[in-house]
Amino acid sequence: MSKALHAEVQSVTARVIARSQRSRAAYLARCERAQQELGPLRGLSCANLAHGLAALPVHDKLKLRVEHAANLGIVTAYNDMLSAHQPYERYPGVIREAARAVGAVAQVAGGVPAMCDGITQGNAGMELSLFSRDAIAMATAVSLSHNTFDAAVMLGVCDKIVPGLLMGALQFGHLPVVFVPAGPMSTGLSNKEKARVRQLYATGQVGREALLEAECEAYHGAGTCTFYGTANSNQFLMEIMGLHMPGAAFVHPDSGLRDALTAAAAQRALALTARGADYLPLARIVDERAVINAVVGLLATGGSTNHTIHLVAMARAAGIIIDWDDFDRLSRITPLLARVYPNGSADVNHFHAAGGVAYVIRQLLDAGLLHEDVETVAGHGLARYTQEPVMIDGVLQWRDGAATSGDATVLATAAEPFSAEGGLRLLQGNLGRGMIKVSAVAPEHRVVEAPARVFDSQEGLQAAFDAGELAGDVVAVVRFQGPNANGMPELHRLTPVLGALQDAGHKVALVTDGRMSGASGKVPAVIHVGPEALAGGPLSRVRDGDRLRVDAVAGTLKWLGGADGDADFAARASAVLPDDAFASFSVGRGLFGLFRRNARIAEEGGSALDLSEADAHGAVQTGAAVAQ
Repeated sequence: MSKALHAEVQSVTARVIARSQRSRAAYLARCERAQQELGPLRGLSCANLAHGLAALPVHDKLKLRVEHAANLGIVTAYNDMLSAHQPYERYPGVIREAARAVGAVAQVAGGVPAMCDGITQGNAGMELSLFSRDAIAMATAVSLSHNTFDAAVMLGVCDKIVPGLLMGALQFGHLPVVFVPAGPMSTGLSNKEKARVRQLYATGQVGREALLEAECEAYHGAGTCTFYGTANSNQFLMEIMGLHMPGAAFVHPDSGLRDALTAAAAQRALALTARGADYLPLARIVDERAVINAVVGLLATGGSTNHTIHLVAMARAAGIIIDWDDFDRLSRITPLLARVYPNGSADVNHFHAAGGVAYVIRQLLDAGLLHEDVETVAGHGLARYTQEPVMIDGVLQWRDGAATSGDATVLATAAEPFSAEGGLRLLQGNLGRGMIKVSAVAPEHRVVEAPARVFDSQEGLQAAFDAGELAGDVVAVVRFQGPNANGMPELHRLTPVLGALQDAGHKVALVTDGRMSGASGKVPAVIHVGPEALAGGPLSRVRDGDRLRVDAVAGTLKWLGGADGDADFAARASAVLPDDAFASFSVGRGLFGLFRRNARIAEEGGSALDLSEADAHGAVQTGAAVAQ
């Protein structure tokens, strides 16, 4: 099916393998030792074992105690506040029955927190969002720490949850692990109409009741939000990395097919344990080739900018070191195949119906842009993921997925893509290094040269807009938003404001050391800029009126001169974070001080955890030095 691997994919993969040689070897050695020394139930005394069996039904207890059956751990992010995670309430029962059907046992090993960025967006709780990923990774490790499991399944969907689950599971890389999605909610109010009402509200043209009505029509039932943000990017990545059952990502929660896929995931995890002949641990699936496949898939679908942080952190947890140069190089040779909101008007249900994941993987394999020769939970070779699941006479089966697009406005071919390049671009210059999502930005908006307006908070920008102070071309600089400053919250609430300015005919761009949502849209936004302002990065020296240039075509981010003729940018004193900038501890922010003080830069994943041999022995230098 696939043709010879593209030379640039080969080159970037070789670069990653060489850079990761020491850390990857150390990680694999740890996993090998764990399998030899910490296999299920080894070293557990009778009292230890009795604690783990105590609450089981008698028949399950006998299976583990007498028959020494395989035991499947369930790590769940269930709560019924998140629409995407509410379906998980009944999954443990489905998984237990599926395990019993093959002579095994399944237990809920533990739960992990799952917060919703859609709820905390623009509020203080968002300052906990990025570091909730680290908390999830640690909670996953605690869940699996009892050493009583032969394999595990991970139940999680949304923004930080899937990355955190994988980071934690990779600490137990000697175990087989399968990820189990829950699927998207049915289509409600179109994303385009939702965005329109938000912008009308931001400019005072409609009231709160109209806004709330639109939001409730968009987010109306169980399942993942239907735009292609971080949550749905997560699901695509788990599939292209071979960690889902093929075709599982975007099946609706209430479909009978969903339960069949969940049961199949449990049984497949049990089929891959060290007890049998097909032993396949997580560490062997998540290798350099799988990570490169994930980057290419993200780019080809215009996925979430958050994964320029999350994918880096997930890779490091497997001893693999990637950086933004890797993203940039791959973006330049990866065609954009999908138009899903915010890169188009369709939602993920439309994407799935038009051919979905199987179609995209087939196109990329045929173009030589993916490593086909990889391990997956479904077997050897990524070609397995060009198939889609169906129920035939009540039995789950797989058939070849769509070979042609069901809707050419949603899915294109690699030969005639929506764009010859992927959706992400690295920008760098004397203002630092940052990432920009260009797939949703019209070509005429990709170069902005304008005076700066500098803000130390998103509230400051909103207040200036409300006061009518933003009425011309502007590069809005929102600083002190990095991991070390305030936990790197998303700044998505600024999108309607900036969009309104752009629609009024002004040249507008955002430059920040913070994050935007996975739904970053039509306004050019250079995000994750490092070094961050709190560390004395270049953004700390920008002043109102400075001339800045954001050039997503040339890949540059530059300070051009001061409003007063100042030409010595490097000699300027750095601004200092106001003492009262983050005075509120009302949402538990104080508990995360350890994370903020120890977080790595965004390009190294923004994590405060020791994820790999590289972290344990000092930072691996990534990226080019900031140009002066």
